[in-house]
Amino acid sequence: MKTSSRIKGSGVCRLVLVLAWLLAASGLPSAQAQAVPPDYPSKPIHFVVPFPPGGPLDTIARVLGEKMSAAWGQPVVVENRPGAGGGIGAEFVARAPADGYTLLMGAVSTHAINVSLYRKLPYDPLTDFIPVTQVAVVPNVLVLNPGVPANSVGELIALARARPGTLNFASGSNGSTGHLAGELFKSMAKVDMQHIPYKGATPAMSDLLAGQVSLMFDNLASAAPFIKAGKLKALAVTTARRSPLFPELPTLAESGLPGFDLSTWFGVFVPAHTPAATVAKLNAELVRILKTPELRERLSALGAEPVGNSPEQFLAYIRSEIPKYAKVIRESGATVD
Repeated sequence: MKTSSRIKGSGVCRLVLVLAWLLAASGLPSAQAQAVPPDYPSKPIHFVVPFPPGGPLDTIARVLGEKMSAAWGQPVVVENRPGAGGGIGAEFVARAPADGYTLLMGAVSTHAINVSLYRKLPYDPLTDFIPVTQVAVVPNVLVLNPGVPANSVGELIALARARPGTLNFASGSNGSTGHLAGELFKSMAKVDMQHIPYKGATPAMSDLLAGQVSLMFDNLASAAPFIKAGKLKALAVTTARRSPLFPELPTLAESGLPGFDLSTWFGVFVPAHTPAATVAKLNAELVRILKTPELRERLSALGAEPVGNSPEQFLAYIRSEIPKYAKVIRESGATVD
């Protein structure tokens, strides 16, 4: 149900009390029990993307911003604040005024991985934010340089066991989903491969295409053009379900590694103590946008599956992701400090 910006009278009180109770019952940080200002938004909204421009997360944030601006008649300004696996931008939003005018396009790194990867994280992913809605899930895909003599996951595992330590896999950085997917693959397949971290996914992909590295667990949206052009061999996706973008690709779980399930996901967050009714209005508008055919088509073209859930559902999902990545990080010894 979309929340009106000009609800009046006792209905507002009842709505806010119900929302506040739901947020408290779900374990979300306590929101201020006050009505959304009747003219919200009455000034530009700042939408912080904690990664460099040009990636799928940045692209989708800009599309969402355009749609929100068109619906509300206020500019939505996308600001890129990259660094520390998304931590710099996340900390900035965590410390911003809790008034609904500073949003974060958070991701699996900022809210599920970093808490285990960094010894001292300058924010708490659960208590310093209120999740508004999960936007999308993007599978990672296991891709090989065409020169690697393996055409299936089974053949790759056999090759790695026959040549221990000779195959290497690239990632955009230590602690990225690509890195952790590779570490989980090594553990579950019982193979020895060398991890080569890069300063970003773009140079990692360049070396993979050039044959400087053997393979990579890349974001499907980024790898799709090279797969379609035949410049990379795609063996499987890392999610529990197949991707609609490449339905012919099996999952790693189907390919002999049952239980393998890692993905890149992202969603919108606001600082803790943002008024409950403001969160509700943001949620209603974002979910509405995510259900439109245009947005679903844009996301599908990027290899992303739209979500659009409630704050409570998104919080529960984040809580399930944190221990999963903590286990992979602990067992792999991954660190950035």
